[in-house]
Amino acid sequence: MIDLKTLRENPDAIRHSQKVRGEDVAVVDQLLAADALSRTALSEFETIRAEQNALSKSVGAAKGDDKTALLENAKELANKVKVADAKRGELEAKAREYLLKISNLIDLEAPVGGEEDFKVIEEIGKPRDFKSEGFEAKDHVELGKLLKAIDTERGAKVAGSRSYYLTGPGAMLEFALVNFAISSAVKAGFIPVIPPVLVNPAAMEGTGFLGQAAENVYHLEEDDVYLVGTSEVPLAAYHMDEILENLPIRYAGYSSCFRREAGSYGKDTRGIIRVHQFDKVEMFSFIKPEEAKAEHLRLLEWEKDFLKAMEVPFRVIDVASGDLGSSAIRKFDCEAWIPTQNAYREVTSTSNCTEFQARRLNIRYRDESGTKPVATLNGTLVAVPRMIVAILENHQNQDGSVNVPKALRPFLGVDTLVPSL
Repeated sequence: MIDLKTLRENPDAIRHSQKVRGEDVAVVDQLLAADALSRTALSEFETIRAEQNALSKSVGAAKGDDKTALLENAKELANKVKVADAKRGELEAKAREYLLKISNLIDLEAPVGGEEDFKVIEEIGKPRDFKSEGFEAKDHVELGKLLKAIDTERGAKVAGSRSYYLTGPGAMLEFALVNFAISSAVKAGFIPVIPPVLVNPAAMEGTGFLGQAAENVYHLEEDDVYLVGTSEVPLAAYHMDEILENLPIRYAGYSSCFRREAGSYGKDTRGIIRVHQFDKVEMFSFIKPEEAKAEHLRLLEWEKDFLKAMEVPFRVIDVASGDLGSSAIRKFDCEAWIPTQNAYREVTSTSNCTEFQARRLNIRYRDESGTKPVATLNGTLVAVPRMIVAILENHQNQDGSVNVPKALRPFLGVDTLVPSL
C-alpha cells in the first residue's frame, strides 16, 4: 500500500499516478476523507481512554460515597470507551478499504500510455533469415511433435484447453533450463527456495494480486486458499510480520504457476505460449528502499545474462504506465524473438515494487532511527514454456532437429535434439 504520509502531503502525486495507470482517481479523495474521519475517531478514543486511566487512579485513592460516585462514573466512561473504540475500528477499516484500492506511486520515468506505448531500451542479437538458409521455419508445435517433446492434444484431452504435456526431450529441456537458472542464481548470491503454491488470502492480498489481477487467480473456496500465479507471492509473504536483518536478502523460487487467462479468449490458442499451468524460476529481493532502483537494474542484467546464454535474439522494453501491475512502480520486460510469429514476445520481466508490498505484509528492517518498511523487487529468470518456444524456433534446422544452446548442453548431455522415427 502507499505511504499515507505521501497521500496527506502530496495527494496530487497520487492522483497523477492513478490517472496515468488508467485507474480510478476519485478513490484518492475518498481515502483522504476516510483517513480524516479515522484520525479524528482515533483522537477521540485516545482522549476518552486517557480520562478513563486518570479516573482509575482516582478510584484507588477514594473512600466511601466518593468512591461509589467515581465507580459509577468509571462504568459510564468504560461504555464510552467501548463505543469510541468500535467507531475507531470501523472507520480505520473503511479507510484501509480505500487504501487497498490505490496502486503504487508510479515512477515518473516510466512511459505513459497503454500496452502498446512501451519504450524499446535495447535489442540484443539478430533474428535469423531462414529464407536465406533455404527453408521456412516451423513453429514450436510442429517441432514439438517431430521431437516428441510437446503434446498439446493429450493435454487438452486430459485437462482442457491451454494444457499440455512435456515429454522426452521436452521434459529434459525443462529440467535443463531450471537447473541452469538455479545454478546461475546461486552463483549470483540467491538462496534457492521451493515455496508452497497454495497460499492464504493475506499473502495474496499483501502482494497485490487480489485487485486488478484477481480475475486470473484460481481460488479454492472450500479451503479459502489460492493457487499462485507466480512464486513472487509466497516469496514476498515468507517474511510477513517480521523485522529483517542483514539486507539485502535474495531468493530464487522454483514453482508451478497457475493462471486462469481470463480475458485472453482467442489469443495464443496454439501451442504453449499462453497456458494455465507452467513452471518458473523467480528472483525476489528484500532490500533497503534507497537501493531499490539499483537492484532493479541488477535483476534486469541477470535476466539479460540468462537470455544471452540461451543464444536467442531479444529486446528489452520499458513497460508503459497503463500496463503495470498495481504493486510495480516500473517494469522492464525482456522479449524473445519468435520467428514464426515475426514478433518479439515476453519471456521475462522485472518489477520494482518499492515498499508497497512490504507495508501490506508488515515486513520491516531496523536502522539507527527505528524500523521501516523494506523494498521488494521481483524478476523472472525463466518461464519454462515460453523459453522452450524461443529455443525450439530459433535453434531449429531444416530437418526438424534443434541445436541445444551451449549453456544447456552439460545439463542435457546432447548437442542436438533429433526428431524421433
